[in-house]
Amino acid sequence: MTNTKLNVLFKKMQKDDKKEVLEFHVQGNELPNTQELVGLAGSIVILNVDESKAGTFNAEFVSVQKDSKKTTLKFNIKGDSDDKVIKLYPHAGKSVTLFMEPSQMSVDDFYDEEEYEGIEYKIDKDGTANVVPDQMSLDEEGQGQDEPEEKDDDPFATTASDDDLLD
Repeated sequence: MTNTKLNVLFKKMQKDDKKEVLEFHVQGNELPNTQELVGLAGSIVILNVDESKAGTFNAEFVSVQKDSKKTTLKFNIKGDSDDKVIKLYPHAGKSVTLFMEPSQMSVDDFYDEEEYEGIEYKIDKDGTANVVPDQMSLDEEGQGQDEPEEKDDDPFATTASDDDLLD
């Protein structure tokens, strides 16, 4: 599935301490790409509400619920997207155009709170990666450090020879 465009009612936004819950309703029985939407549920998608200036953001596609009058789409957005989410508030309760496409991010990555510093690099047109030259490599990490002294844990070991002790 590449990019799905849906005309939806932006039903509600609800915020808790870690995430923002967005709920959209598709009116009627006909839902385009139903199988693909069901397949995306439970994964991370890239969302864009066309009428807002929020841009795109990653969201967990929590569920698709269908009844006789409507189909409900629920999404979770992490709190680190607050500046974008604020731009969605004026559109809650109105009909909007929702663009959605699958993301390569996993749910575990989406909710991973621990940030880590990676290695900066650039990919050339031929597909090779070039690391920024100022970064330390693993080879450099081990250089310049003294080898740890070997510690003899034998309490009976002596520095004198056995012959010296007998005299």
